[in-house]
Amino acid sequence: MTLSLHNTLTGKQEVFRPLEAGIVSFYSCGPTVYDYAHIGNFRSFLLGDTLRRWLESPLCARVGPDGSETGETGETGYAVTHVMNITDVGHMTDDAVADGGGEDKMEAAAQRLMEAKKSGKLPEGVDHIDPGDPYAIAAFYAAAFIEDAKTLGMKVAFEADADPSLLPRASEHVKGMLEIVVGLLEKGCAYQIGGAVYFDTQAFPEYGALSGNTLDKIREGAGGRVSATQQSEKKHPADFLLWKADSSHLMKWDPSTLLGREVGLGEGYPGWHIECSAMAQERLAPFGSAHAGVIDIHSGGEDNIFPHHECEIAQSRCFTGEDHFARFWVHGRHLMVEGAKMSKSAGNFYTLRDLLGKGFDAGAIRLELIKTHYRKNANFTEQGLRDSMRMIERWRRFVDTGEASGIAGERNDAVVEAYAFAMDDDLNVAGAIGIVNSWIGDVGEPTVADAVLLREFDGVFGTIDLGGASADDGGDDGLAGEVESLIGRRAAARAAKDWSEADLVRDELEALGVEIKDGPEGTTWARKASL
Repeated sequence: MTLSLHNTLTGKQEVFRPLEAGIVSFYSCGPTVYDYAHIGNFRSFLLGDTLRRWLESPLCARVGPDGSETGETGETGYAVTHVMNITDVGHMTDDAVADGGGEDKMEAAAQRLMEAKKSGKLPEGVDHIDPGDPYAIAAFYAAAFIEDAKTLGMKVAFEADADPSLLPRASEHVKGMLEIVVGLLEKGCAYQIGGAVYFDTQAFPEYGALSGNTLDKIREGAGGRVSATQQSEKKHPADFLLWKADSSHLMKWDPSTLLGREVGLGEGYPGWHIECSAMAQERLAPFGSAHAGVIDIHSGGEDNIFPHHECEIAQSRCFTGEDHFARFWVHGRHLMVEGAKMSKSAGNFYTLRDLLGKGFDAGAIRLELIKTHYRKNANFTEQGLRDSMRMIERWRRFVDTGEASGIAGERNDAVVEAYAFAMDDDLNVAGAIGIVNSWIGDVGEPTVADAVLLREFDGVFGTIDLGGASADDGGDDGLAGEVESLIGRRAAARAAKDWSEADLVRDELEALGVEIKDGPEGTTWARKASL
């Protein structure tokens, strides 16, 4: 069996075939850096990371562009170039309609931080940032996202240290966006109303193929970004903004200066949808390349399907003239928390940093976010986190025991085949986890070969080697010092057989939210994790 994926564009599960033998071009929609990314965001981001890990795995059988197998399972995976954008301009607060409404999220972040500064309630770490500088705000939250992504083992975040083009910032690619905007105007696929440039959806008859929101189904959406007059002058209510002339915007560019020629567009900023078309094409499918304008896979959350990805397809294909923008569209569904929609008002809204601060292990968080099939809504629960932690601890013990056994052992080809079959079946992580756990249960004493194989399986899950916290986990150094001091005091009491003092110290540790375990190598501790 070879990899097949549910393609949102066709509504079918299809055998994945790359444009070029052995190579995959992959673009994922990333964060808008106006705040810390929450765990719902990371479910979508980790879908992309898990898919690219499976594509790269030596357990993933390769096929050529024609669908024929080019290598045996266990021989080689694909060479994947994975790009994830960072949005720092043009994403509006009301993004459920194609035009977008409300205000730019970066400007909203600036306003939020200015109000917080006045009230003395700035979030930790941002007190040195000028709330009126959207570039500084974006830089801070982009750095926080990258740190969080590394904590969760996202490969693109590490690769971008050496190649920043893999995590492109929208504000650094406005020139490429303008080239597309001007090109669409020249092709008659876009038009101007005052200072606004709109994509003409009627110039692309296939608009709606991804989402089902065809032109005859779309009603006009209100939005503070454009005037009622401009809304009424649009050729069709579905037409969406490509460029907005607005000299008052905090982040603005002069198109003629940027392009080095007069293009007749006013100083302003780009629409949200145009950024991904520009950055994906520039890094993954540039003009002059073998497959210019077309990439293999595009992933995101289901909330990206419409309007964002629908608009990306329309503008990209009209600009390039190609039959595809991305050949496969992969979308993850929503994340619930304890059975309810995540929201700050409900008290069930969590960032990665929140969970690390509550004592949860990064590996357990990652596993909890990927273990439900991506096309099902996932329910993120405290019990689920605890179950994931126990599972990872079991895997770690298995690896440690096998590596220390000194017994070479043999590779279990049957479990390899079953694991690969599950992952090839639309990235069935849950099925693959079940196979791994069943195999571990059947193994009496793991050998070196068993440990190697489990590490190979976890090369896709990405959990075993993740630590418990990021480099900035909310200041645990003070807690660690206090805990180690109390553990030393308890050890002294136990050595003196002062059991009442030892029990008193244990109670103090428990009051700090710390659990301790006594073992042959001494006492270890961990924060007591709870939501």
